[in-house]
Amino acid sequence: MRRTRILTAVLALTAGLLAGAPPALAASPARTAPAADTYTWRNARIDGGGFVPGIVFNRTEKNLAYARTDIGGAYRWQQSTKTWTPLLDSVGWDRWGHTGVVSLASDAVAPDKVYAAVGTYTNSWDPGNGAVLRSADRGATWQKADLPFKLGGNMPGRGMGERLAVDPHRNSLLYLGAPSGKGLWRSTDSGASWSQVANFPNVGDYVQDPTDTSGYASDNQGVVWVTFDESTGTGTNATRTLYVGVADKENAVYRSTDAGATWSRLAGQPTGQLAHKGVLDAENGHLYLAYSDKGGPYDGGKGRLWRYATATGAWTDISPVAEADTYYGFAGLTVDRQNPGTVMATAYSSWWPDTQIFRSGDSGGTWTKAWDYTSYPNRTNRYTMDVSSSPWLSWGANPSPPEQSPKLGWMTEALEIDPFDPDRMMYGTGATVYGSENLTQWDSGGRFTVRPMARGLEETAVNDLAAPPSGGAVLLSALGDIGGFRHTDLTEVPSMMFTSPNFTSTTSLDFAEGSPNTVVRVGDLDAGPHVAFSTDNGANWFPGTDPSGVSGGGTVAAASDGSRFVWSPQGAGVHHTTGFGTSWSASSGIPAGAVVESDRVDPRTFYGFKSGRFYVSSDGGATFTASAATGLPSGDSVRFKALPGTKGDVWLAGGASDGAYGLWHSTDSGATFTKLPGVEQADTIGFGRAAAGASYQTLFTSARIGGVRGIFRSTDRGSTWTRINDDAHQWGWTGAAITGDPRVFGRVYVSTNGRGVIHGDSSDAGGGGGTDPQPPGACAVTYEVTNQWSGGFQAEVRLTNKGSAAWNGWELRWSFPNGQTVNQVWNAAHTQSGAAVTVRNLGWNADVAAGSSVGLGFTGNWSGANGKPSAFRLGDRSCPVT
Repeated sequence: MRRTRILTAVLALTAGLLAGAPPALAASPARTAPAADTYTWRNARIDGGGFVPGIVFNRTEKNLAYARTDIGGAYRWQQSTKTWTPLLDSVGWDRWGHTGVVSLASDAVAPDKVYAAVGTYTNSWDPGNGAVLRSADRGATWQKADLPFKLGGNMPGRGMGERLAVDPHRNSLLYLGAPSGKGLWRSTDSGASWSQVANFPNVGDYVQDPTDTSGYASDNQGVVWVTFDESTGTGTNATRTLYVGVADKENAVYRSTDAGATWSRLAGQPTGQLAHKGVLDAENGHLYLAYSDKGGPYDGGKGRLWRYATATGAWTDISPVAEADTYYGFAGLTVDRQNPGTVMATAYSSWWPDTQIFRSGDSGGTWTKAWDYTSYPNRTNRYTMDVSSSPWLSWGANPSPPEQSPKLGWMTEALEIDPFDPDRMMYGTGATVYGSENLTQWDSGGRFTVRPMARGLEETAVNDLAAPPSGGAVLLSALGDIGGFRHTDLTEVPSMMFTSPNFTSTTSLDFAEGSPNTVVRVGDLDAGPHVAFSTDNGANWFPGTDPSGVSGGGTVAAASDGSRFVWSPQGAGVHHTTGFGTSWSASSGIPAGAVVESDRVDPRTFYGFKSGRFYVSSDGGATFTASAATGLPSGDSVRFKALPGTKGDVWLAGGASDGAYGLWHSTDSGATFTKLPGVEQADTIGFGRAAAGASYQTLFTSARIGGVRGIFRSTDRGSTWTRINDDAHQWGWTGAAITGDPRVFGRVYVSTNGRGVIHGDSSDAGGGGGTDPQPPGACAVTYEVTNQWSGGFQAEVRLTNKGSAAWNGWELRWSFPNGQTVNQVWNAAHTQSGAAVTVRNLGWNADVAAGSSVGLGFTGNWSGANGKPSAFRLGDRSCPVT
């Protein structure tokens, strides 16, 4: 189960349920875009789906925790709902690399402050430099300090750390370990500016693969962690002693005892391996170090655990097993701050049969394991797994012992015991965040329970999306790393990803427009077929047969009646088949690697695009003919779709900044194309339900229009466009896929590269005006502040229909008693005038049955006091507050 995280279209780019309100990133003002509709944005729930290399608890405030992902941003833990709130959705298209987070630091002196070191790749794949983001409101808003070098949130070694640290006494002082030979950096003004620590003696020298000409595996992993000894500081004086880890097998750990003025290699240290983590127990004077022979997160064949006595300089090998018995490296490392003699570590690179977690109650003198063998291959576990909230984590597997399903994890480089609660532990894996809330059962002979703790943390990379017009599937998704899902309810985690076969990554999928029960998908798989079919709307699947030479998924298209398919796989040319792919025939007249799509009306018409040429087949994909159309993008960063319901109506988006770039429309099956004026750049195109009174489907695109990048909607065939996202909802790179919903006007599904599937709902349920809703009958309201911090708060409102008839639309009003202001609302549209707030249903939650409720949430600002509203009105009637 290899899990790779590489940006899908990074070369093209260089060439040219939301658990809380998303934050905003301070930036230069953008030019005015077309007027925005009011949209509410959430995730189609998957919960997790990618690698979580770092978890950080604040050391002075209970329940304040953060998680970082390699390509999907950062998150803050919300204790009241036990969910994660995304913090970097404001990162835009031009700085997509800042969705990769290489390190996080939470300020112990001023817990409202948090820092993120961002940047995805240190090689040419990421065209921008890294930055350190700083926030004084727990990630609700950010300021940015650009760095003169790149950072690698998705590079080898990204599980080591944390590279970023705040002085626990003088919190204006921060350190950052840099990759690529850039050394150690320091800020003395709370992250606003940075300079290199000129006298730090070692920039590191370890590279994963010196022969890699792309620069990905051949980059120097650099300075990898910074740890302060808080016992050596007083008041606001700078902490005197700090330790720094370097990716150098012979010189891994350095120390300063004069607040960074001078540095020296720590004497007597072990050599031959890399120190992935350095965790200090200041109470007992122990620096714990987790070593591996490789940088991770995938590799590692040998490892050790060491303890350094800070007072005497003595080193002790505290490894739980002999080095000869390791086939993995150590990385995850944590100390129980309530009981500092309790230490835990992970065997992060033990892929088979499972990861291992070790626990010691005597500072590493003796250890126990999360699982052990009884008589091989049988094993006994100190834990029980409960993945009922994310059942797909079993992968649908039924392995033979000693493997089990679900696994305890893999790539387990992040491991933290809550500093305020010895019973709570969280650890990151290649697929989710797991945790326990009864961890000390380990010590008493009982079994501790491991559950996913990933709700709200959505980290899938999306390759394709499809929304069938009928059937139980609301949405079908093609995802990197975990294949894809069939959503029948966007608010619920699907029970299983696509299986039979289970692709490592699904690259493309399609359904028959006139027969949506027929679905096809293609993808990557180490061994086995690369194509699969479904005849029940994606609920169940069976494999097809590959043509000779296929090495990857490519793109696939289904005829409008489901009678035939055209496939353009990697490793082989374009092929076509009738039936369900038991045999394939090579198509002629179209080059290998072309993107293929189907006409949504004529089952014998298929289309293709490659290197500036558009291709058409009228015989079911057997032969293609190049269109005479000119002026199309010359490169291959192009996506196109045919409009449902009209033969030959094709829209094409794509290009690059050094050539043709935009949106084109054809009404004659691609014989000619017209470029839409005003669309400066476009990368995706999708269709959704037509607006009220409109005869043509709604268009959606990720594009640049009016000088502004965003998600846009048109209800008049592209004559005018409305930006439907805003600066707080950008999600980095959104260029892989987009589709509207054919059943719900205004609903759109947006692909991201690491933030999962985003879906948006318009406050304009029909695409036109309308009267204010006046629900009949009685009502009741609950209002609860679920989280509050200095100057800000989060609240939830629940409105209940106490009458005997259903509501079809609702509008709730209240006034704040202390001048509070609303920032962002989810599950409703809102307006505010002075203290008066109005919230109104969206299209999807307008209907409220008798006895049922509808909920919404928001974040806001307060000053002086944060009193609750005393009265609520629904239309013209008062709602009692319960």
